[in-house]
Amino acid sequence: MLIVPSREYAQCPLCKTLRDIEDIRDKEISYTIDAEEIRRELGMEIIEEQKVQLSKVNKKCEKCGHDEANFYTRQMRSADEGQTTFYTCTRCGHQSQEN
Repeated sequence: MLIVPSREYAQCPLCKTLRDIEDIRDKEISYTIDAEEIRRELGMEIIEEQKVQLSKVNKKCEKCGHDEANFYTRQMRSADEGQTTFYTCTRCGHQSQEN
């Protein structure tokens, strides 16, 4: 969406391009971007999902009471906060997590 800071021109808030207001009066202007363009504009990179090696731990299942679960950890929040640990019961498949 263009902004109109004066009666003479309109401006794109992203690229700061100026257009004479008479050039765009009574015209519909549209532009479509895709996710790749947004990532490029914001300087973001796609982080590939990696397969994780599940480890076993002695943890009692909240659902069936079994004493063994697979677990993995993942950084879900900012780097200065702890990781989240995800557990899956090896008997019933119940999933839980701890922050």
